[in-house]
Amino acid sequence: MEQAVVTEREGLRSLSNLWKQHRALMIATLSLIFIILAWLMGKNDAYLAEVIFFVLAYVTGGYQKAWEGFTKLFKERDLDVDLLMVIAAVGAASIGYWMDGAILIFIFSLSGALEEYTMERTNHEITSIMQLRPEEAFVVLEGIERKVKVEQLEVGQIVLVRPGERIPADGRIVEGQSAVDQASITGESLPIDKAVDDEVFAGTINGQGALKISVTKPAGETLLSRIIHLVQEAKNEMPPSQLFVERFEGIYAKIVVLSALLLMTIPPFLLDWTWDKTIYRAMIFLVVASPCALVSSIMPAILAGISNAARKGVLFKGGIHLEQIGNVAVVAFDKTGTLTEGKPKVTDIHTFQEYSESALLILAASLEHLSEHPIAKAIVHIAKDKGLVLEPASELQAVTGLGVHGLVSGVDCRIGKRGLLIGLQMEPEQVRIAKELEADGKTVIFVEAGGLFIGILAVQDTLRANAEEAVAALKKMNKRVVMLTGDSLSTAQVIGKQAGVDEVYAELLPEHKVDIIKKLTAEYGKVAMIGDGVNDAPALATASVGIAMGAAGTDVALETANVVLMADDISKIPYAISLGLRTSRVIKQNVSFAIAVIILLVLTNFLGGINLPSGVVGHEGSTLVVIISGLRLLR
Repeated sequence: MEQAVVTEREGLRSLSNLWKQHRALMIATLSLIFIILAWLMGKNDAYLAEVIFFVLAYVTGGYQKAWEGFTKLFKERDLDVDLLMVIAAVGAASIGYWMDGAILIFIFSLSGALEEYTMERTNHEITSIMQLRPEEAFVVLEGIERKVKVEQLEVGQIVLVRPGERIPADGRIVEGQSAVDQASITGESLPIDKAVDDEVFAGTINGQGALKISVTKPAGETLLSRIIHLVQEAKNEMPPSQLFVERFEGIYAKIVVLSALLLMTIPPFLLDWTWDKTIYRAMIFLVVASPCALVSSIMPAILAGISNAARKGVLFKGGIHLEQIGNVAVVAFDKTGTLTEGKPKVTDIHTFQEYSESALLILAASLEHLSEHPIAKAIVHIAKDKGLVLEPASELQAVTGLGVHGLVSGVDCRIGKRGLLIGLQMEPEQVRIAKELEADGKTVIFVEAGGLFIGILAVQDTLRANAEEAVAALKKMNKRVVMLTGDSLSTAQVIGKQAGVDEVYAELLPEHKVDIIKKLTAEYGKVAMIGDGVNDAPALATASVGIAMGAAGTDVALETANVVLMADDISKIPYAISLGLRTSRVIKQNVSFAIAVIILLVLTNFLGGINLPSGVVGHEGSTLVVIISGLRLLR
């Protein structure tokens, strides 16, 4: 008995879901059935039954739109375009054109159902990201696994992620290695190999290895949560073109109604039309002059473009930014962390006093291993990479702005800028090496041990692997590419030359970057600014389009920017600009087509060349065409 009740409930639930998913199509189908029954009744001279079935067809197909239209009319004192369709159908019925009006209602409701399906297609890619957030996680506490809600996770807790599971939180791997599929977050097509100390993101899929991850951000602050927030912003924010069209729609609808009223009264006196013909033509005019296609020319294209970009790891915070980015004339890059990796690497090692390269690195890394400075980390990193074992260091003392000194295996040692090695004599060859390295834009580190100058290390922030490719692609699109940085001019020029930018602005404070953006805007037009740090936020806000690095970027940069590159892949910028251009082009094509169809149908109606069903097919067909045209941007 209980099983039967459960089965019945499941059946009712599935029927309810089916109704919710296909409600509009079912209503259109029901309307068509009533029209067919009315036609059959008419064939058999059952006129009362014919009218009843026609009324049922009108009510089922047009009730929802009529209710919405009248609600808007009485509550907001505004005419809804959909209401014009219902009025036209009722008007046709009032002069005996029951079938024409019924076909109008059916095609109108069928078109609405098809529009819902096509719009759902544009929304699907965007809304699917909402389902990426896992609901539960396995926390490991004193060797015991405990299942908790993701919202309950705290920073510092260790979570276990088995093969094939979604990672529940942003964090760092503390045990295990695996390939992680990050496509849903960053747009990267291939899984990325991850090991201890590597960063992972909530919503990504673990591969074949089990991972233990230390949570670094609570559920509400993960990269996935930020993406969901940005996606919701993008869906709710309308571009200026859509806002203009919607304002225009209200005015235009009133003009159409006024024109239809004039058409219902003037032709019998001026053109000797019959009243039936006059009212019929006025009803057709109400239909074909309605701007449904014009209203649908923009948002489907915008949503499809945003969806396409999100799939490739580029998040637009709204349609306005998708339109804007296509028109930028200048692309301005921050240097550190944007054009470059933001992680200095040891590029050159020169040894003196018969010291070997390994001995120099061991001594330097032993001095620097406790420091959090990026240059110190670079030196320690290369020593560990080479498998070198560090020696005990004591009495370590940092000298602000210069370096570190202390004892390594009992020997007094110093590492840092030349100013730290006071009184130390350098040979001409050593001076020449240091100057050449500095001329190449590298930071030169001097190492002393026991009063002897034993070596030089050169450290440089290296260019991102795809930086040259991105700059070249932008220049091919006739965009001016500039670099803004707070670094010294010599360092900036070296990086700028490697990247291939047109112009370098160096030694800039945040307010100077803003001034440069304003200057470039006045000289060339719209400017896109790409940055990752707090110091880039003012420039990101000033630029026509601010673009932030999603993984490396600070929260301030991400909040300020209009566009976010989820994988920090700057080679996606030419793609984003190209997508913006395509979107603008599709919108212009749609608007031109919609206006042309309205003009053609209105003129044909005056010449008596169409009936009401033909006018509906032309009107609703053009609406579907512009929506499907917008869907091209999903490719």
